[in-house]
Amino acid sequence: MRFLQHLSPYGGYRSLAKAAAALGLAWAAAVNGATAAAPPPALVLALGDSLTAGYGLPPGQSFPARLEAALRREGRAVVVHNAGVSGDTSAQGRARLAWVLRGLPRTPDVAIVALGANDMLRGQPVDRMRDNLDAIVRELKARGVEVVLAGMLAAPNLGPDYARAYNATFPDLAHRHRLLFRPFFLDGVAGNPSRLLPDGMHPNERGVEVMVEGMLPLVRAALDRAAARHRAMAAPSAR
Repeated sequence: MRFLQHLSPYGGYRSLAKAAAALGLAWAAAVNGATAAAPPPALVLALGDSLTAGYGLPPGQSFPARLEAALRREGRAVVVHNAGVSGDTSAQGRARLAWVLRGLPRTPDVAIVALGANDMLRGQPVDRMRDNLDAIVRELKARGVEVVLAGMLAAPNLGPDYARAYNATFPDLAHRHRLLFRPFFLDGVAGNPSRLLPDGMHPNERGVEVMVEGMLPLVRAALDRAAARHRAMAAPSAR
């Protein structure tokens, strides 16, 4: 009773209100801190041509969109950015790489490089394509990006010498830069009418799913490598 006598009619309520407000601020700070600590989704850049862009496909059915959906079904927080432009050669991909990277919210964790098909279709010099792809890979690796290289195979009508040089380019680059590598981006799709659009060159929706299935193990591995590197960088230095 003596304790209550020291409180004005409203003083006790004011004290309680202050305590409640302080508790509310502490709770809000804890929630905001937890939110701030949550890592952002992993960012995958898909740099390519019409095979990446989703030529002839409905919205949401491109290779990057279906790859993102497949990764998310596995419980991975990831965004796959579609940087495919129909008709692009390796030179055009190289020329716009800096612009693409500037347009992203941050440096990607992983980049899929899927260029070179149009170089082959136009019969462009293989050494020029090799230089362009090498420059793209070097730029990405210099930024700490894990690179997955999607290879291509030359059409037989270009002759054995061109095919030999062209087909060797992708595994050579993968070996030189120690890249995760799929030898043929269209493996299981090319030459199969049930997985191609009527033009016989571009994948239909089923073809895209086959491409995603083939690339998934490599992209998973690249994401795991990137996550491990980020953890190592964030860990305090051993004393």
